[in-house]
Amino acid sequence: MNTDTPQPRWLDAQEQQVWREYLRASRLLEATLDRDLQAHGLQLSEYEILSMLSEQPDRRLRMSVIAELVVQSRSRLTHTAGRLESRGWVRREPCAGDRRGVELVLTDTGFAEITRMAPTHVGSVRDNLLAHLCRKDLLALGRAMAAISNGIESTGVCDQVREAQEQRA
Repeated sequence: MNTDTPQPRWLDAQEQQVWREYLRASRLLEATLDRDLQAHGLQLSEYEILSMLSEQPDRRLRMSVIAELVVQSRSRLTHTAGRLESRGWVRREPCAGDRRGVELVLTDTGFAEITRMAPTHVGSVRDNLLAHLCRKDLLALGRAMAAISNGIESTGVCDQVREAQEQRA
């Protein structure tokens, strides 16, 4: 037996409980939000992209930026954009300053659709997340999730994950 191999630092009982609660709650929340959008024939990942575009002054973002924001491989985002494009909700255009890049642009039809669906999504977020937290806990959750995101991103592992996603696609 090799005794030089470092032993993992196991989770204590409280850490294990928090980890399991996080996994369960995050999966339940995402599944519930996704289910509520299914009434509009849309997935949560599609809504997230449309929503981000609707918040831009010119309703457009470079596809590589969207892929990074929604933590999707570029090929997966390309497939999602294709589905949204076939509905007439977005279109792809070359970047004005860099012809190699592609921007995803929210159409007027897409803007009308996201506006129509927003009350369903916001209601679902309120009912399934906000209703279960006091303001103090909500703000603490936001800080905790930002710390986790920043910590992971600072390691460079996101680039490695994205590259692995690209290779699998």
